[in-house]
Amino acid sequence: MTYRQLVDGVWTDAIGGATWDVMNPATEAIVARVPFGGRADAEAAIAAATTAGDPWARLTPYERGALLKRAADRMRADAEALARLTVAESGKPLAQARGEWLVSADLFEWFAEEGKRAYGRTIPSRVPGKRMTVLRQPVGVVGVITAWNFPAYNPARAWAAALAAGCTVVARPSEYTPLTAMAMAGLLHEAGLPAGVLNLVNGDPGPMGQAMLDAPAVRKMHFTGSVRVGKLLMDGASRTVTRLSLELGGNAPVIVMPDVDLEAVAAGAITSKFRNNGQVCVAPQRFLVHRSVADALAAQLAQRARALRLGDGLEPDVQVGPLINAQQRDRVDTLVRASTSAGAEVLTGGHRPADRDRGFFFEPTVLWNVRPGTPAFGEEIFGPVLPLTVFDEVDEALALANATPYGLAAYVWTRDLRHATLLSERLEFGIVGVNEWAPHATEAPFGGWKQSGLGHESGAEGLSEYLETKLVSIGSL
Repeated sequence: MTYRQLVDGVWTDAIGGATWDVMNPATEAIVARVPFGGRADAEAAIAAATTAGDPWARLTPYERGALLKRAADRMRADAEALARLTVAESGKPLAQARGEWLVSADLFEWFAEEGKRAYGRTIPSRVPGKRMTVLRQPVGVVGVITAWNFPAYNPARAWAAALAAGCTVVARPSEYTPLTAMAMAGLLHEAGLPAGVLNLVNGDPGPMGQAMLDAPAVRKMHFTGSVRVGKLLMDGASRTVTRLSLELGGNAPVIVMPDVDLEAVAAGAITSKFRNNGQVCVAPQRFLVHRSVADALAAQLAQRARALRLGDGLEPDVQVGPLINAQQRDRVDTLVRASTSAGAEVLTGGHRPADRDRGFFFEPTVLWNVRPGTPAFGEEIFGPVLPLTVFDEVDEALALANATPYGLAAYVWTRDLRHATLLSERLEFGIVGVNEWAPHATEAPFGGWKQSGLGHESGAEGLSEYLETKLVSIGSL
């Protein structure tokens, strides 16, 4: 695999010659040294994508789809080696990395097929001799900036949709996990993607993002990351009226009613909460539990969290890996300390593990009696911390759940159809899982309300994000 920038079909170093050391977060060893560019690199990639745009858009969706399908097949065939690469730079357990690559392949195959269904329509006219046709056409050059928590899945859902729609792409992965994106770009290149259709640059996010915003050719940007950066992109996009898709994180509530199977809820909650060490935008976070079952559920959650195996993602049977870097680990540590100072009680975990002198590890943690207004309740944790808050009435639970500027995912556990219906309809979130922990799919829309973002990925809605709508009206027939 080639760990360099891909610009106009050529693997290249940064124009200024700078490099970046990619670190294994479990061992703090250097995995690879990669180019680290700036504005000039992004501008070269934009120029290549602009030149390649018209020929790519003129291919039929069947031709584009065949190419994307070949790339998907390669991802499945090489999933084991690709997964090990992802573990090395992200720290997640091997089984999770392997699953991420298989889902990425599903995304490329799904959009390879969905691109053939970018239907327009004919509108009957009230004027004789007039024909009105609606066309769906590619937006053009798309800038894609993605986060480190899912280094394969995050690029795949944007790249696949944009390429299937007939757009060309300038991609900038996280500098913490660029190797996975470089490997994915290599697979697409080997599958026959024409030069300049997908360009990948790695480097300083500020100048690169600004180059995308400043370029008239870049008609749309997709960003996965923090609310702070998303707002900066919105400010910048207002100058050029650049279209945006933003996935900005979440603070997912979990409402647990008293009529559920507590053992089953606890087992699923631990698996879902501590997946990728809690570094998941849709991870269940604020557990709002009815008082009558709160003590029992808290005990089960603490017991199960305590039993999780912590370690390097390549070690056998590891369930929880490290956080991505020291900054993220220290942030989680500070959040736990601030929450306990505000009255929360640590039932298990709460510290850096004493037996790990290397790596950015933090113990799986369960916090009890977390009150609204404390950091563990109001902030996106993005780490291995499960906070519990007690409620008495359904309306109270609903108010607590909605008391956040985020609106990505929410969860409801109940056997009462009335509660399931009421809560799912009144929760102010773009994704609601009722009695399940995975309310998302390749074929379903993924997107948030409020400060969790704009637009959707995946599903038919994900393809529409990369298409313009054009009315062609012909008169005097």
